[in-house]
Amino acid sequence: MQPFAVSLFIFAIVFGGAIAGMALRRALPQEHFGTEAKDTVRLATGLIVTMTGLVLGMLVSSAKAYYDGQKNVVAEMSSKVIVLDALFLDYGPEAKHTRRETHQFGQDAMDRIWPKEESGLFQLRPKNNGDKINAELELLVPRDESQAATKAQITSAIRELRRAYWLMFLESEQTSISVPLLIVVTSWLVAIFVSFGIFAPSNATVMVTLIVCAVAVSAAIFIIMEMYAPFSGMLKISPVAVRDALDQMARE
Repeated sequence: MQPFAVSLFIFAIVFGGAIAGMALRRALPQEHFGTEAKDTVRLATGLIVTMTGLVLGMLVSSAKAYYDGQKNVVAEMSSKVIVLDALFLDYGPEAKHTRRETHQFGQDAMDRIWPKEESGLFQLRPKNNGDKINAELELLVPRDESQAATKAQITSAIRELRRAYWLMFLESEQTSISVPLLIVVTSWLVAIFVSFGIFAPSNATVMVTLIVCAVAVSAAIFIIMEMYAPFSGMLKISPVAVRDALDQMARE
């Protein structure tokens, strides 16, 4: 789902609810708008407003937790690349080719997640291109215990790096905004705006206020959906940390 298109649709139907409420007011008999009726509608609307606020808060909190989690995974991958580079240097010049293959693996992954062309689509699913790294690791024959220990650390670090990459992909596949919940919240918002329109006078000030409110709630949905897409859109996670780590590994 495109966040902007969904939020624009929500704005249209929510504000349309206010217009429908104004039209309903003209169609209903005047005795339907007595003091008791107004109080009852206001109490019912207050209940819906409270539930909507709670659910929206829950959605924002869940989306923010997922977004921060993905940022942490990116930061973790960057730190693992730096540690891995240090291990290659500790091993010695024999690890030069393995270091180069590992850098290429990381560069390919970054180009898939953050395409160089702005029009390119990101691909979070890892490619099974770790065979070259494994082959290079097999060619590393330690000369002493120190190199043997370093090789074991390199193998473990590469395994952890690939694990973090897959974890980032799998979490993105399993986490998204709940469509039924979004439909329920939108229906509540429409009900709220219908009640606003029923009792609101038809003048420019009221119309501008209702438009601003509709923009606010649709913007909240937009932000929630953007945080569920952290590698595209306006809230895209920056690749600077990963790029800097890979640039360090590329140095001879």
